[in-house]
Amino acid sequence: MEDFEKKVRISEGMDVDQNGSNHHEIVSLLRQFLGVQQRRAEAYAKLKKGFTELGDSAYQQLCNEITLQFNDCSKQVLALESIFLSPSYSRNDLASILRSVQVQEKQKLHLTATIQVLKKAGRPSERLVSHENCKFKNHTQHECVHVHEITEAAGTEEAEADAEYDNAMKEAIQGVQDAVTTINEHLEEVRYEIAALEAE
Repeated sequence: MEDFEKKVRISEGMDVDQNGSNHHEIVSLLRQFLGVQQRRAEAYAKLKKGFTELGDSAYQQLCNEITLQFNDCSKQVLALESIFLSPSYSRNDLASILRSVQVQEKQKLHLTATIQVLKKAGRPSERLVSHENCKFKNHTQHECVHVHEITEAAGTEEAEADAEYDNAMKEAIQGVQDAVTTINEHLEEVRYEIAALEAE
């Protein structure tokens, strides 16, 4: 009920645009914003798919392309925010929603990258060992530098490293989920605003 009242309040103070901007223009700008958010969602889907399906160099190329897309999306949202703040619109409420989405999108992108870095590295106890620094006697006997006595201290250190990894992954995933929830709540507010303006 509280959310509904908040959304109704956003619309109530805006029935009359003192500065002459019309509802159709605001609806058009809000729809542009929703379009930008759709492009961001599609870019995230590409990024996720590329992470699991592409090799390192192809994935890096995809990351570069996605970064450009995200930058373009951010510029568009900042421009829309600026329009809503301008004297001809004076819609600080809508500008604030767009600003909040920008902040959440930045957090989501940062945490998504963190998750991908963690996944690529893997849990410390499960990482593959490289034998490039090992010694070979007569090219047949392998003297592995990785073989060492398993001690209680080494076991504890490995368990602590795994726990730290697990916590970092859990925090990043929770952060992404929280950002997505907040973004979706704001998008719902925008949709309510569009519906209210179109009903007038």
